[in-house]
Amino acid sequence: MKARIQNSFLTLLLFLSGIVTAQTVNVGELFITSGTTMSTVGAMDNKSSGNLFNDGEFILYSHYNNDGLVSFSSGSHSGITRMIGSTGFQQISGTMPMQWNDAEFKNSSIQPAFHLSNEVSISGTANFQQGIINDDEYGGLLVFENKSKHINVNDNSHVDGKVQKIGQEDFIYPIGDKNKYRFAGISAPKEILSSFTGKYFLEDSNALYPHSQKAKEIVLINNQEYWTLDKTAGNSDVMLTLSWDESSTTPADVLVSPQSSIHIVRWDEAQNRWIDEGGVVDSDKKTVTTPVNVSGYNVFTTARVDDGIVLPCSTLTVYNAVSPDGDGKNEYFKIDGLTECS
Repeated sequence: MKARIQNSFLTLLLFLSGIVTAQTVNVGELFITSGTTMSTVGAMDNKSSGNLFNDGEFILYSHYNNDGLVSFSSGSHSGITRMIGSTGFQQISGTMPMQWNDAEFKNSSIQPAFHLSNEVSISGTANFQQGIINDDEYGGLLVFENKSKHINVNDNSHVDGKVQKIGQEDFIYPIGDKNKYRFAGISAPKEILSSFTGKYFLEDSNALYPHSQKAKEIVLINNQEYWTLDKTAGNSDVMLTLSWDESSTTPADVLVSPQSSIHIVRWDEAQNRWIDEGGVVDSDKKTVTTPVNVSGYNVFTTARVDDGIVLPCSTLTVYNAVSPDGDGKNEYFKIDGLTECS
């Protein structure tokens, strides 16, 4: 079967067919050309033999499953997939990842509105009109490719779970938990194939990562929320930005003056304790950013530190043998322990 959707008349037939059969199934090649709209009221099921290319407008009012190929034409930037629900949640499922250009998520009938168990990658713009995408409970993943972006993220429309970013741009993660949008951001990695995955938890980290186990300069650790950031591809490192919200999440005793004492702290698996990653505060944006690239990844939160504490650097080792003669031995002046004493 090969169908090429090229005009509104054929689109209307498919739309009416969706009403009668309650499901749209593709087992061959389906092309939605630029300037054309296709809609399906019932669930969309792209079978393992199906190839679906969307260079136009694809509107789905129910579930979307893919076991074949869902993509768009190389070099095309005109396609948009609109998940628009009115009668309940919409599943985005399947065994094969989907590649969308632009996306719109708009479903106000229930929260979370979108149950994501598949992997969906966005190459253009994701418009979070209404409805939370939950991939935390369903095992899916939303991926933003190089040069992609998102708009209109808020408490009622974000991702509850993991979001992955690929590419060289700085990025704000559209993440939240328990109906709270609480973003994290990264600086631009150097490598285009870099990949970082972020997630937000509106819960106390103390049970898993004891707050009593911390560096001496850390006075008080946020006991309401934490984030994870993992480097999932590439060798680049990034600076991390975390947001705060004194009205609903971040404890007031972490935010008391001076705000310059608000830092980002990280749970270090090797040391089995929280360490200070530093912090540059933007009071207007309610964010704190590490002054340099983070020294490691995984679990982060905000904390209050005592800037007046000077730690002993007993772990410093200075190697005084230097012989830059090209034999591969002692070519550089070397100091061990700088990370621990920073």
